[in-house]
Amino acid sequence: MKIVIIGSGFSSLAASCYLAQAGFDVEVYEKNNTIGGRARQLIKDGFTFDIGPTWYWMPDVFEKFFNDFDRKVSDYYSLEKLSPAYRVYFDKNDFIEIEDSLNNIVETFESLEKGSGQKLEVFIKEAKDNYDIAIKDLVYQPGDSITELITVQTMLKVSQFFTTISKTVKKRFKDNRLQQILEFPVLFLGAKPSNTPGFYNFMNYADFGLGTWHPKGGMFKVVEAMEDLALELGVKFHLNSNVDKIFVENNEAKGIRVDGAEIKADVVLSGADYHFTETLLEKSQRQYSEEYWDKKTFAPSSLLFYVGFDKKIQNVCHHSLFFDAPFEQHAVEIYDTKVWPENPLFYASFPSKTEDGLAPEGKETAIFLIPLATDLEDTPEIRELYFDKIITRFEKLTNQSVKNNIVVKESYCVNDFKNDYNSYKGNAYGLANILTQTAFLRPKIKSRKVDNLYFTGQLTVPGPGVPPSLISGKIASQKIINENKL
Repeated sequence: MKIVIIGSGFSSLAASCYLAQAGFDVEVYEKNNTIGGRARQLIKDGFTFDIGPTWYWMPDVFEKFFNDFDRKVSDYYSLEKLSPAYRVYFDKNDFIEIEDSLNNIVETFESLEKGSGQKLEVFIKEAKDNYDIAIKDLVYQPGDSITELITVQTMLKVSQFFTTISKTVKKRFKDNRLQQILEFPVLFLGAKPSNTPGFYNFMNYADFGLGTWHPKGGMFKVVEAMEDLALELGVKFHLNSNVDKIFVENNEAKGIRVDGAEIKADVVLSGADYHFTETLLEKSQRQYSEEYWDKKTFAPSSLLFYVGFDKKIQNVCHHSLFFDAPFEQHAVEIYDTKVWPENPLFYASFPSKTEDGLAPEGKETAIFLIPLATDLEDTPEIRELYFDKIITRFEKLTNQSVKNNIVVKESYCVNDFKNDYNSYKGNAYGLANILTQTAFLRPKIKSRKVDNLYFTGQLTVPGPGVPPSLISGKIASQKIINENKL
Protein backbone atom coordinates (compact mmCIF):
# COMPACT_ATOMS: atom_id res chain seq x y z
CA MET A 1 0.00 0.00 0.00
CA LYS A 2 1.53 3.30 -1.09
CA ILE A 3 1.47 6.55 0.88
CA VAL A 4 2.73 9.86 -0.47
CA ILE A 5 3.64 12.64 1.96
CA ILE A 6 3.71 16.30 0.95
CA GLY A 7 6.52 18.22 2.65
CA SER A 8 9.47 17.11 4.75
CA GLY A 9 9.21 19.09 7.98
CA PHE A 10 9.38 17.50 11.42
CA SER A 11 5.80 16.21 11.34
CA SER A 12 6.22 14.66 7.88
CA LEU A 13 9.52 13.06 8.83
CA ALA A 14 8.02 11.60 11.99
CA ALA A 15 4.98 10.27 10.15
CA SER A 16 7.12 8.76 7.40
CA CYS A 17 9.06 6.74 9.97
CA TYR A 18 5.97 5.39 11.72
CA LEU A 19 4.26 4.52 8.44
CA ALA A 20 7.32 2.79 7.02
CA GLN A 21 7.75 0.86 10.26
CA ALA A 22 4.14 -0.34 9.88
CA GLY A 23 4.96 -1.77 6.45
CA PHE A 24 3.65 0.91 4.09
CA ASP A 25 5.49 2.02 0.95
CA VAL A 26 6.25 5.68 1.81
CA GLU A 27 7.51 8.44 -0.47
CA VAL A 28 8.06 12.06 0.57
CA TYR A 29 7.84 14.98 -1.88
CA GLU A 30 9.58 18.24 -0.90
CA LYS A 31 9.39 21.43 -2.99
CA ASN A 32 12.72 22.82 -1.73
CA ASN A 33 16.22 21.50 -2.42
CA THR A 34 16.79 20.18 1.11
CA ILE A 35 14.61 18.37 3.61
CA GLY A 36 13.51 19.82 6.93
CA GLY A 37 10.74 22.22 6.01
CA ARG A 38 11.15 25.29 8.20
CA ALA A 39 14.11 23.69 9.96
CA ARG A 40 16.56 24.00 7.10
CA GLN A 41 20.18 25.13 7.34
CA LEU A 42 22.22 27.96 5.82
CA ILE A 43 25.99 27.68 5.49
CA LYS A 44 27.85 30.73 4.23
CA ASP A 45 31.55 31.64 4.40
CA GLY A 46 32.13 29.15 7.20
CA PHE A 47 29.16 30.29 9.32
CA THR A 48 26.41 27.73 10.02
CA PHE A 49 22.88 28.95 10.73
CA ASP A 50 19.67 27.14 11.60
CA ILE A 51 17.14 28.89 9.35
CA GLY A 52 14.19 27.98 11.57
CA PRO A 53 13.96 26.54 15.10
CA THR A 54 16.94 27.17 17.38
CA TRP A 55 15.56 26.02 20.77
CA TYR A 56 15.76 22.37 21.83
CA TRP A 57 13.20 21.95 24.61
CA MET A 58 11.28 18.91 25.89
CA PRO A 59 14.09 16.39 25.27
CA ASP A 60 11.81 13.60 26.51
CA VAL A 61 9.62 13.96 23.40
CA PHE A 62 12.62 13.47 21.09
CA GLU A 63 13.79 10.50 23.15
CA LYS A 64 10.32 8.97 23.06
CA PHE A 65 10.24 9.32 19.29
CA PHE A 66 13.50 7.44 18.74
CA ASN A 67 12.58 4.89 21.43
CA ASP A 68 9.53 3.98 19.34
CA PHE A 69 12.01 2.54 16.82
CA ASP A 70 14.27 0.88 19.42
CA ARG A 71 16.76 3.72 18.96
CA LYS A 72 18.11 6.46 21.19
CA VAL A 73 18.82 10.12 20.52
CA SER A 74 22.49 9.39 21.21
CA ASP A 75 22.54 6.95 18.28
CA TYR A 76 22.21 9.97 15.97
CA TYR A 77 23.42 13.14 17.67
CA SER A 78 24.86 14.42 20.94
CA LEU A 79 23.23 16.90 23.30
CA GLU A 80 24.68 19.48 25.64
CA LYS A 81 22.61 21.08 28.39
CA LEU A 82 23.12 24.83 28.30
CA SER A 83 24.28 26.63 31.43
CA PRO A 84 22.99 29.23 31.66
CA ALA A 85 19.96 28.24 29.61
CA TYR A 86 19.47 31.83 28.50
CA ARG A 87 19.90 35.45 29.52
CA VAL A 88 17.14 38.07 29.54
CA TYR A 89 18.01 41.76 29.15
CA PHE A 90 15.70 44.42 30.58
CA ASP A 91 18.03 47.39 30.36
CA LYS A 92 21.73 48.15 30.19
CA ASN A 93 23.39 46.34 33.11
CA ASP A 94 20.01 44.86 34.07
CA PHE A 95 19.73 41.24 33.02
CA ILE A 96 18.76 37.91 34.54
CA GLU A 97 20.35 34.57 33.72
CA ILE A 98 18.28 31.40 33.95
CA GLU A 99 20.57 28.66 35.18
CA ASP A 100 20.44 24.96 34.37
CA SER A 101 18.93 23.80 37.67
CA LEU A 102 15.67 24.66 39.40
CA ASN A 103 17.42 25.24 42.74
CA ASN A 104 19.58 27.96 41.19
CA ILE A 105 16.57 29.54 39.48
CA VAL A 106 14.69 29.59 42.80
CA GLU A 107 17.65 31.41 44.37
CA THR A 108 17.66 33.93 41.54
CA PHE A 109 13.95 34.65 41.97
CA GLU A 110 14.31 35.00 45.74
CA SER A 111 17.16 37.47 45.31
CA LEU A 112 14.94 39.68 43.17
CA GLU A 113 11.67 39.41 45.09
CA LYS A 114 11.48 38.24 48.67
CA GLY A 115 9.24 35.19 49.03
CA SER A 116 9.17 34.47 45.29
CA GLY A 117 11.53 31.50 45.58
CA GLN A 118 9.03 29.39 47.51
CA LYS A 119 6.20 30.58 45.27
CA LEU A 120 8.20 29.48 42.25
CA GLU A 121 8.74 26.00 43.70
CA VAL A 122 4.96 25.62 44.14
CA PHE A 123 4.30 27.03 40.67
CA ILE A 124 6.75 24.64 38.98
CA LYS A 125 5.35 21.66 40.90
CA GLU A 126 1.92 22.54 39.52
CA ALA A 127 3.46 23.01 36.07
CA LYS A 128 5.06 19.56 36.28
CA ASP A 129 1.69 18.02 37.15
CA ASN A 130 0.19 19.68 34.08
CA TYR A 131 3.15 18.59 31.95
CA ASP A 132 2.63 14.97 33.00
CA ILE A 133 -1.06 15.18 32.07
CA ALA A 134 -0.52 17.05 28.81
CA ILE A 135 2.61 15.55 27.31
CA LYS A 136 2.15 11.98 28.47
CA ASP A 137 -1.47 11.74 27.41
CA LEU A 138 -3.53 14.65 26.07
CA VAL A 139 -1.26 15.81 23.24
CA TYR A 140 -1.19 12.32 21.72
CA GLN A 141 -4.96 12.40 21.18
CA PRO A 142 -6.21 12.82 17.57
CA GLY A 143 -8.44 15.82 18.26
CA ASP A 144 -11.64 14.07 17.18
CA SER A 145 -13.83 14.86 20.19
CA ILE A 146 -14.07 16.87 23.39
CA THR A 147 -14.24 13.58 25.29
CA GLU A 148 -10.48 13.20 24.73
CA LEU A 149 -9.98 16.05 27.20
CA ILE A 150 -12.32 14.73 29.88
CA THR A 151 -10.34 12.68 32.36
CA VAL A 152 -10.19 12.56 36.13
CA GLN A 153 -6.96 14.57 36.01
CA THR A 154 -8.28 17.29 33.70
CA MET A 155 -11.52 17.66 35.62
CA LEU A 156 -9.43 18.54 38.67
CA LYS A 157 -7.68 21.18 36.56
CA VAL A 158 -10.73 22.57 34.77
CA SER A 159 -10.51 26.01 36.40
CA GLN A 160 -7.08 26.48 34.82
CA PHE A 161 -8.66 26.42 31.37
CA PHE A 162 -10.72 29.49 32.27
CA THR A 163 -7.93 31.69 33.52
CA THR A 164 -4.78 32.74 31.70
CA ILE A 165 -1.05 32.35 32.10
CA SER A 166 -0.76 36.10 32.52
CA LYS A 167 -3.32 36.25 35.35
CA THR A 168 -1.81 33.24 37.09
CA VAL A 169 1.70 34.65 36.99
CA LYS A 170 0.81 38.21 37.98
CA LYS A 171 -1.25 36.98 40.92
CA ARG A 172 1.82 35.33 42.44
CA PHE A 173 4.78 37.44 41.33
CA LYS A 174 5.00 41.22 41.49
CA ASP A 175 8.40 41.93 39.92
CA ASN A 176 7.73 42.73 36.26
CA ARG A 177 10.95 41.03 35.18
CA LEU A 178 9.97 37.75 36.84
CA GLN A 179 6.51 38.00 35.30
CA GLN A 180 7.98 38.35 31.81
CA ILE A 181 10.35 35.43 32.32
CA LEU A 182 7.45 33.21 33.38
CA GLU A 183 5.25 34.42 30.52
CA PHE A 184 7.98 33.91 27.92
CA PRO A 185 7.71 30.09 27.42
CA VAL A 186 4.09 30.21 26.24
CA LEU A 187 5.21 32.33 23.29
CA PHE A 188 6.31 28.97 21.84
CA LEU A 189 2.59 28.14 21.68
CA GLY A 190 2.09 31.09 19.37
CA ALA A 191 -0.24 33.22 21.48
CA LYS A 192 -0.29 36.05 23.99
CA PRO A 193 0.08 34.98 27.66
CA SER A 194 -3.12 36.96 28.26
CA ASN A 195 -4.96 34.62 25.83
CA THR A 196 -3.30 31.34 26.79
CA PRO A 197 -5.08 29.08 29.33
CA GLY A 198 -3.37 28.77 32.70
CA PHE A 199 -3.11 25.00 32.20
CA TYR A 200 -0.39 25.69 29.66
CA ASN A 201 2.04 26.63 32.43
CA PHE A 202 3.41 23.16 31.69
CA MET A 203 5.70 25.07 29.36
CA ASN A 204 7.33 26.57 32.47
CA TYR A 205 8.23 23.06 33.55
CA ALA A 206 9.65 22.40 30.09
CA ASP A 207 11.79 25.50 30.64
CA PHE A 208 12.88 25.36 34.30
CA GLY A 209 12.41 21.64 34.95
CA LEU A 210 13.76 19.99 31.79
CA GLY A 211 16.18 22.69 30.68
CA THR A 212 17.48 24.03 27.39
CA TRP A 213 19.72 21.85 25.23
CA HIS A 214 21.93 22.15 22.17
CA PRO A 215 22.26 19.33 19.61
CA LYS A 216 25.84 19.33 18.35
CA GLY A 217 25.78 20.71 14.81
CA GLY A 218 22.57 22.66 15.43
CA MET A 219 18.88 21.82 15.09
CA PHE A 220 19.41 20.65 11.53
CA LYS A 221 21.20 17.63 13.00
CA VAL A 222 17.84 16.53 14.36
CA VAL A 223 16.38 16.77 10.85
CA GLU A 224 19.28 14.71 9.47
CA ALA A 225 18.83 12.15 12.25
CA MET A 226 15.17 11.69 11.38
CA GLU A 227 16.02 11.45 7.70
CA ASP A 228 18.62 8.78 8.47
CA LEU A 229 16.06 6.80 10.46
CA ALA A 230 13.48 7.17 7.68
CA LEU A 231 15.97 5.93 5.09
CA GLU A 232 16.83 2.96 7.31
CA LEU A 233 13.12 2.13 7.35
CA GLY A 234 12.83 2.37 3.57
CA VAL A 235 11.32 5.82 3.05
CA LYS A 236 12.10 7.47 -0.32
CA PHE A 237 12.66 11.23 -0.60
CA HIS A 238 12.14 13.43 -3.65
CA LEU A 239 13.56 16.97 -3.49
CA ASN A 240 12.76 19.91 -5.79
CA SER A 241 9.35 18.29 -6.23
CA ASN A 242 6.53 20.80 -6.26
CA VAL A 243 3.09 19.31 -5.61
CA ASP A 244 0.44 21.32 -7.45
CA LYS A 245 -2.64 19.04 -7.28
CA ILE A 246 -4.23 16.26 -5.25
CA PHE A 247 -6.16 13.84 -7.45
CA VAL A 248 -9.58 12.80 -6.18
CA GLU A 249 -11.92 10.20 -7.64
CA ASN A 250 -15.30 9.37 -6.12
CA ASN A 251 -14.39 11.48 -3.07
CA GLU A 252 -11.22 9.46 -2.48
CA ALA A 253 -7.62 10.71 -2.74
CA LYS A 254 -5.82 8.82 -5.51
CA GLY A 255 -2.47 10.60 -5.70
CA ILE A 256 -0.72 13.87 -6.42
CA ARG A 257 0.62 15.82 -9.36
CA VAL A 258 4.30 16.74 -9.10
CA ASP A 259 5.64 19.19 -11.67
CA GLY A 260 3.08 17.93 -14.18
CA ALA A 261 3.57 14.21 -13.49
CA GLU A 262 0.86 12.11 -11.83
CA ILE A 263 1.99 10.06 -8.82
CA LYS A 264 -0.58 7.45 -7.82
CA ALA A 265 -1.10 6.56 -4.16
CA ASP A 266 -3.55 4.86 -1.84
CA VAL A 267 -3.21 7.53 0.86
CA VAL A 268 -2.11 11.17 0.74
CA LEU A 269 -0.71 12.78 3.88
CA SER A 270 0.18 16.46 3.84
CA GLY A 271 2.65 18.04 6.23
CA ALA A 272 2.58 21.20 4.13
CA ASP A 273 0.55 24.24 5.17
CA TYR A 274 -3.02 23.04 5.77
CA HIS A 275 -4.67 25.97 3.99
CA PHE A 276 -2.35 25.56 1.00
CA THR A 277 -2.97 21.82 0.85
CA GLU A 278 -6.70 22.36 0.51
CA THR A 279 -6.10 24.72 -2.43
CA LEU A 280 -4.75 21.64 -4.23
CA LEU A 281 -8.33 20.33 -4.18
CA GLU A 282 -11.46 21.48 -5.95
CA LYS A 283 -13.44 23.99 -3.88
CA SER A 284 -16.20 21.48 -3.21
CA GLN A 285 -13.63 19.12 -1.69
CA ARG A 286 -12.24 21.63 0.82
CA GLN A 287 -13.34 21.43 4.46
CA TYR A 288 -12.53 25.00 5.45
CA SER A 289 -13.45 28.21 3.68
CA GLU A 290 -11.31 31.31 3.22
CA GLU A 291 -13.52 32.99 5.82
CA TYR A 292 -12.72 30.21 8.28
CA TRP A 293 -8.98 30.70 7.92
CA ASP A 294 -9.23 34.48 7.97
CA LYS A 295 -10.97 34.41 11.35
CA LYS A 296 -8.39 32.14 12.97
CA THR A 297 -5.71 33.43 15.34
CA PHE A 298 -2.37 32.60 13.84
CA ALA A 299 0.93 32.42 15.62
CA PRO A 300 3.31 35.23 14.64
CA SER A 301 5.47 35.55 11.62
CA SER A 302 9.10 36.56 12.09
CA LEU A 303 11.81 38.76 10.71
CA LEU A 304 15.08 36.85 11.01
CA PHE A 305 18.64 37.89 10.36
CA TYR A 306 21.52 35.45 9.93
CA VAL A 307 24.66 37.36 10.82
CA GLY A 308 28.33 36.46 10.84
CA PHE A 309 30.67 38.65 12.91
CA ASP A 310 34.43 38.80 12.36
CA LYS A 311 35.03 38.80 16.13
CA LYS A 312 33.68 37.11 19.24
CA ILE A 313 30.65 38.87 20.70
CA GLN A 314 30.78 39.71 24.39
CA ASN A 315 28.19 39.78 27.18
CA VAL A 316 25.76 37.32 25.58
CA CYS A 317 24.74 33.69 26.07
CA HIS A 318 23.89 31.05 23.48
CA HIS A 319 20.26 32.23 23.84
CA SER A 320 19.67 35.89 24.71
CA LEU A 321 16.31 37.67 24.99
CA PHE A 322 15.91 41.43 24.81
CA PHE A 323 12.89 42.57 26.82
CA ASP A 324 13.89 46.21 27.16
CA ALA A 325 10.70 47.32 25.41
CA PRO A 326 7.06 47.08 26.59
CA PHE A 327 5.89 43.48 26.24
CA GLU A 328 2.17 44.24 26.01
CA GLN A 329 2.58 46.86 23.28
CA HIS A 330 4.48 44.44 21.06
CA ALA A 331 1.85 41.74 21.69
CA VAL A 332 -0.94 44.12 20.68
CA GLU A 333 0.94 45.01 17.48
CA ILE A 334 1.26 41.30 16.61
CA TYR A 335 -2.26 40.08 17.40
CA ASP A 336 -4.58 43.09 17.51
CA THR A 337 -3.52 46.08 15.41
CA LYS A 338 -1.32 43.85 13.19
CA VAL A 339 1.24 46.47 12.28
CA TRP A 340 5.01 46.62 12.19
CA PRO A 341 6.07 47.02 15.84
CA GLU A 342 7.28 50.42 16.92
CA ASN A 343 9.74 49.10 19.49
CA PRO A 344 9.93 45.31 19.21
CA LEU A 345 11.23 42.78 21.66
CA PHE A 346 13.74 40.49 19.99
CA TYR A 347 15.77 37.34 20.48
CA ALA A 348 19.32 36.44 19.53
CA SER A 349 21.04 33.08 19.32
CA PHE A 350 24.82 32.67 19.32
CA PRO A 351 25.31 28.92 18.77
CA SER A 352 29.05 29.35 18.27
CA LYS A 353 29.22 30.28 21.99
CA THR A 354 28.49 26.61 22.66
CA GLU A 355 30.06 24.99 19.59
CA ASP A 356 33.15 26.48 17.98
CA GLY A 357 32.65 24.66 14.68
CA LEU A 358 29.56 26.71 13.82
CA ALA A 359 31.71 29.77 13.01
CA PRO A 360 35.25 30.30 11.69
CA GLU A 361 37.90 30.56 14.40
CA GLY A 362 37.68 33.82 16.34
CA LYS A 363 34.33 34.71 14.75
CA GLU A 364 30.69 34.45 15.83
CA THR A 365 27.49 33.07 14.32
CA ALA A 366 24.34 34.94 15.29
CA ILE A 367 20.63 34.65 14.55
CA PHE A 368 18.33 37.55 15.40
CA LEU A 369 14.53 37.18 15.47
CA ILE A 370 11.72 39.72 15.77
CA PRO A 371 8.18 38.31 16.21
CA LEU A 372 5.74 39.97 13.80
CA ALA A 373 2.11 40.03 12.77
CA THR A 374 1.31 37.92 9.72
CA ASP A 375 0.74 39.31 6.23
CA LEU A 376 2.70 42.53 6.73
CA GLU A 377 4.24 44.48 3.89
CA ASP A 378 7.72 43.04 3.48
CA THR A 379 10.39 44.99 1.62
CA PRO A 380 14.21 45.12 1.76
CA GLU A 381 13.97 48.68 3.07
CA ILE A 382 11.72 47.69 5.98
CA ARG A 383 13.97 44.76 6.84
CA GLU A 384 17.02 47.03 6.90
CA LEU A 385 15.23 49.60 9.05
CA TYR A 386 14.42 46.93 11.65
CA PHE A 387 17.89 45.46 11.61
CA ASP A 388 19.27 48.89 12.41
CA LYS A 389 16.71 49.27 15.21
CA ILE A 390 17.66 46.06 16.99
CA ILE A 391 21.41 46.14 16.39
CA THR A 392 21.54 49.68 17.82
CA ARG A 393 19.72 48.49 20.94
CA PHE A 394 21.87 45.38 21.06
CA GLU A 395 25.04 47.47 21.12
CA LYS A 396 23.67 49.64 23.93
CA LEU A 397 22.37 46.77 26.06
CA THR A 398 25.53 44.66 25.74
CA ASN A 399 27.91 47.63 25.88
CA GLN A 400 29.87 46.93 22.71
CA SER A 401 30.19 48.00 19.08
CA VAL A 402 29.41 45.34 16.47
CA LYS A 403 27.95 47.04 13.37
CA ASN A 404 31.31 47.35 11.66
CA ASN A 405 32.16 43.71 12.37
CA ILE A 406 29.41 42.17 10.22
CA VAL A 407 30.83 40.04 7.38
CA VAL A 408 27.73 37.96 6.57
CA LYS A 409 24.09 39.06 6.71
CA GLU A 410 21.01 37.40 5.26
CA SER A 411 17.38 38.03 6.14
CA TYR A 412 14.15 36.02 6.12
CA CYS A 413 10.62 37.35 6.56
CA VAL A 414 6.95 37.15 5.60
CA ASN A 415 7.49 36.87 1.84
CA ASP A 416 10.00 34.05 2.32
CA PHE A 417 7.63 32.08 4.52
CA LYS A 418 5.00 32.40 1.80
CA ASN A 419 7.34 31.54 -1.07
CA ASP A 420 9.31 28.72 0.53
CA TYR A 421 6.59 27.05 2.61
CA ASN A 422 3.29 28.25 1.10
CA SER A 423 2.67 29.53 4.61
CA TYR A 424 -0.76 31.09 5.18
CA LYS A 425 -0.25 34.87 5.42
CA GLY A 426 3.44 34.17 6.00
CA ASN A 427 2.98 32.78 9.51
CA ALA A 428 6.07 31.20 11.05
CA TYR A 429 4.60 28.92 13.73
CA GLY A 430 1.19 27.75 12.61
CA LEU A 431 -2.11 28.20 14.44
CA ALA A 432 -1.95 29.74 17.93
CA ASN A 433 -2.88 27.50 20.85
CA ILE A 434 -5.60 29.59 22.45
CA LEU A 435 -8.60 28.02 24.21
CA THR A 436 -10.88 28.21 21.15
CA GLN A 437 -8.18 26.58 19.00
CA THR A 438 -7.15 23.74 21.30
CA ALA A 439 -7.37 19.98 20.68
CA PHE A 440 -10.67 19.03 18.98
CA LEU A 441 -11.22 22.70 17.99
CA ARG A 442 -8.24 22.67 15.62
CA PRO A 443 -8.41 21.65 11.93
CA LYS A 444 -8.82 17.89 11.68
CA ILE A 445 -6.13 15.29 11.02
CA LYS A 446 -8.41 13.49 8.56
CA SER A 447 -10.38 15.21 5.81
CA ARG A 448 -14.12 14.98 6.31
CA LYS A 449 -14.75 15.38 2.58
CA VAL A 450 -12.03 13.32 0.90
CA ASP A 451 -11.31 9.75 1.98
CA ASN A 452 -7.67 8.75 2.45
CA LEU A 453 -6.52 12.37 2.76
CA TYR A 454 -4.82 13.28 6.03
CA PHE A 455 -2.98 16.26 7.50
CA THR A 456 -0.16 16.74 9.99
CA GLY A 457 1.84 19.68 11.32
CA GLN A 458 1.45 22.95 13.19
CA LEU A 459 -2.02 23.81 11.88
CA THR A 460 -3.62 20.67 13.26
CA VAL A 461 -3.18 18.87 16.59
CA PRO A 462 -1.46 19.32 18.92
CA GLY A 463 -0.06 22.70 17.80
CA PRO A 464 3.02 24.86 17.20
CA GLY A 465 6.60 23.93 18.03
CA VAL A 466 9.08 21.20 17.19
CA PRO A 467 8.10 18.61 19.84
CA PRO A 468 4.37 19.02 19.01
CA SER A 469 5.25 18.53 15.33
CA LEU A 470 6.88 15.19 16.12
CA ILE A 471 3.78 14.26 18.09
CA SER A 472 1.51 15.39 15.23
CA GLY A 473 3.37 13.06 12.88
CA LYS A 474 2.75 10.17 15.24
CA ILE A 475 -0.94 11.01 15.66
CA ALA A 476 -1.54 11.25 11.91
CA SER A 477 0.37 8.05 11.14
CA GLN A 478 -1.47 6.09 13.83
CA LYS A 479 -4.79 7.25 12.41
CA ILE A 480 -3.72 6.13 8.93
CA ILE A 481 -2.45 2.79 10.25
CA ASN A 482 -5.65 2.15 12.21
CA GLU A 483 -7.86 2.95 9.22
CA ASN A 484 -5.80 1.19 6.54
CA LYS A 485 -4.84 -2.17 7.96
CA LEU A 486 -2.29 -4.07 5.89
